[in-house]
Amino acid sequence: HVQLVESGGGSVQTGGALRLSCAFSGVHYRGHCMGWFRQVPGKDTEGVAHIDGSGQYTFYTDSTKGRFTISRADNTLYLQMNDLKPEDSAMYYCAAMVTIGCSVSPETFRWWGQGTQVTVSS
Repeated sequence: HVQLVESGGGSVQTGGALRLSCAFSGVHYRGHCMGWFRQVPGKDTEGVAHIDGSGQYTFYTDSTKGRFTISRADNTLYLQMNDLKPEDSAMYYCAAMVTIGCSVSPETFRWWGQGTQVTVSS
């Protein structure tokens, strides 16, 4: 049974920082691409950052490059978010694929957490 549980969301002002965590069980990170997505009501789910099973490949959407960092340790996936902007406000989800290699499409991620809300005020 695979379980992903996010935490660390909250409300910050522009320029602030948050660190999201995703505790996972039932999968070993070396065998799976894992990633962070975000969604705003009425808009498509957006891939934020991914890391493949080897840890050698990472992906960041253009709007988060240089500000967000994805990492993992033991059974936890992290997303360090710095210099936050109001447009970063969304529900953030962690997810895992069946495969080691990554795909940017959310439809290819099999397992999902319940989400954690991030709100950035100006």
